[in-house]
Amino acid sequence: MEQVNKIKYLGIIFNSKLLFREHINYMKEKCVKLIFALSRSAKVTWGLGHDALKTIYKGGILPLMLYGAAVWKNVLNKSCYKAKINRIQRHIYLRIARAYRTVSNEALCVINGITPIHIKVDEIGRVYEITQGIRTQYDRDMELEIRTHPATQSKQ
Repeated sequence: MEQVNKIKYLGIIFNSKLLFREHINYMKEKCVKLIFALSRSAKVTWGLGHDALKTIYKGGILPLMLYGAAVWKNVLNKSCYKAKINRIQRHIYLRIARAYRTVSNEALCVINGITPIHIKVDEIGRVYEITQGIRTQYDRDMELEIRTHPATQSKQ
């Protein structure tokens, strides 16, 4: 059996095959621990409200999930990794919406008014590509036309 070396660098776990399986599992463990600790204070009839849970999600859990997303975003092309990420998000969505477990993921996204995580990861990857000058299929060359400012033009 082939041994796969792994290294943790700046909070992202890399391996020699760049599969990011270990990183996704590590991130999942951290987020699930945080969500379950939070769920003790957010029961169905008492505890933190919808807005407070949504704020905690956007300020605490979402940054944990999206850290380094520009590096590992291509991993979500595999359905098993995409499902793991969606399961993490589903745990907190159920707490925010105070919904039953039978509610679909898509409905939870609509009810909570939050973008699905796989779309956020793709968005972060595209923003990174644009800011780093990496050409994508959405880039196009534009012709620049040099014009003088109307205030500096001579009146005739």
